Amino acid sequence: MKNVESKITLEFVREEELEDLKKKIQEAFGEAVVKEFGQQDGPIPDDEDIDEAFHAPDVVAYHLVESRHRIGGAVLSIHTETQHNSLDFFFISPEYQNKGFGYAAWKAIEERYPDTKIWETVTPYFEKRNIHFYVNRCGFKIVEFWNQNHPDTHECEEFTESELSIGYDESFRFEKIME
Repeated sequence: MKNVESKITLEFVREEELEDLKKKIQEAFGEAVVKEFGQQDGPIPDDEDIDEAFHAPDVVAYHLVESRHRIGGAVLSIHTETQHNSLDFFFISPEYQNKGFGYAAWKAIEERYPDTKIWETVTPYFEKRNIHFYVNRCGFKIVEFWNQNHPDTHECEEFTESELSIGYDESFRFEKIME
C-alpha cells in the first residue's frame, strides 16, 4: 500500500445518482465474492438490500472524491439523538484500492461527524482485507461474530440461510468507540 497524502472530500449523492452508486457498490463488493466463491447468479449485495439502505431513515450517501475523481462511496446511518452511527456501505472502487484512499476516506467521515460516540459496521468473514482495515488501520473492535450458532437477528428473522447473499450468513460486527 502506498501512503497517500491526499484530501478526500465527501460529496452528497443526489437522488438521480443512486442507481449508479448502487452499481459501483455491487462492483466493489462483488469482486471479493467472485474471488472467494466464483461467479454468482445476481449482483452482490442484491438491489433490494441496497435500495432499502438508501431509503432508510437517517441515511446519507456520499461520493468519496479525491482530486475531482469519484473514487468510492459511503452510505451512513446518522442517528443525531444517540450519536450511535453506522457505516452501512463503504467502498473504494477497485482501480483505486491499495493506495491509502480507504483510510483517508474514513478519516474524512470521522471529521464530518465529530459528535459520533460509536461507529458500527459489518463485514463478511471472508473479507480479510476489510477486517484488517477496520481493526488494524481504523481502530474498530470485533464485538460479534454472526454464524449458524449465533445468527444476526436483524437479518435472519426475515431470511432463510439459502436466501442470504452468499458468504453473508457469517459476518463480523465491529464497533469503534470514539473518545
